[in-house]
Amino acid sequence: MSPTRVLVLNSGSSSVKYQLLDMGDSSRLAVGLVERIGEQTSRLKHTCLTTGDTREHTGPIADHDAALKAVAEELTRDGLGLDSPELAAIGHRVVHGGMFFTEPTVIDDEVLAEIERLIPVAPLHNPANLTGIRTAQALRPDLPQVAVFDTAFHTTMPEAAARYAIDPKIADRHRIRRYGFHGTSHAYVSRETARLLGKDPSEVNVIVLHLGNGASASAVEQGRCVDTSMGLTPLEGLVMGTRSGDLDPAVIFHLARVGGMSMDEIDTLLNKRSGLFGLCGDNDMREIRRRIDEGDEEARLAFDIYIHRLKKYIGAYFAVLGRVDAIAFTAGVGENAAPVREAAIAGLEGLGPAVDAELNAVRADEPRLISPAGARVAVAVVPTDEELEIATQTYALVGKNS
Repeated sequence: MSPTRVLVLNSGSSSVKYQLLDMGDSSRLAVGLVERIGEQTSRLKHTCLTTGDTREHTGPIADHDAALKAVAEELTRDGLGLDSPELAAIGHRVVHGGMFFTEPTVIDDEVLAEIERLIPVAPLHNPANLTGIRTAQALRPDLPQVAVFDTAFHTTMPEAAARYAIDPKIADRHRIRRYGFHGTSHAYVSRETARLLGKDPSEVNVIVLHLGNGASASAVEQGRCVDTSMGLTPLEGLVMGTRSGDLDPAVIFHLARVGGMSMDEIDTLLNKRSGLFGLCGDNDMREIRRRIDEGDEEARLAFDIYIHRLKKYIGAYFAVLGRVDAIAFTAGVGENAAPVREAAIAGLEGLGPAVDAELNAVRADEPRLISPAGARVAVAVVPTDEELEIATQTYALVGKNS
């Protein structure tokens, strides 16, 4: 029999998330996380799902090479090692693929070089992704390694949606356009929403709201993305945990000229000290809701700004799509914060969506509708599964090329 296992790696600047899946039945065999790489307090948490055994280690892990070797050792302890003949491929999450990569791609020297050339537009993410790829290649040089790009799902956007209104020669020279992110999540959730409605993705128009610490919206027309809220970088769009989302670009000039701030300081302000955290000092929606319940007006204003921006994008994507069959909430906030879902849809009933309070209050791990029967536009909660999406795309590609 052909090998059916795929190891999914998501390498961050100081972390590695991983899952081992068997694509014969899409089951998970092992999951884990290495965090605080390069520190004395590094931590590896590994769970073998075939036995239910969880192991945790703390202590210095110097770099990604050491982290992946530690992961390989944990998998070997469970009989799931990287040397297993059942391992078909390793799938890597790569944040930025630019316009060059429109689909999952088997990694070779040319692919690595292009991911490296894209570092200026993804300075926090692509270097870490490259490190993970190169380390995995060293561990299993004979095994297909596949890059699955966050941006790929959004490459179907028409030029009218993807272009900024600046000199195209300058834009092209510096690769400035709207790329979008969270693409694996938007692809998976839009497909699962269609399935929930009992339809093929080609028959359905969906607004997907990926609401986590990072947040993005997309307009998906018949299975293809036609607009999304993030742009050149993940800073544009919705109010997020620590990112500002949309703002007048002249704010940057004002902070530099009048506020005397450096570009690095402004970058830090907008990416790490803005959004919900900048508005009220918390970026955890659970804590914000607790504070609101206690009468905290600062938390209330932060929540209201968050919801106002979210509603604007929902309304805009109604206009972009013309017809909307469903609105799908996903990711940490989208899946778990019932007050966010209720507030985001409140007042939009004239457009068709509505939320049933009792259905909205139910917590579940399965995709579900929270709109009342007969609503013109369905409202759904669809847990995202980016690792499964990466594994599915990786396995489909490796099977196609084998």
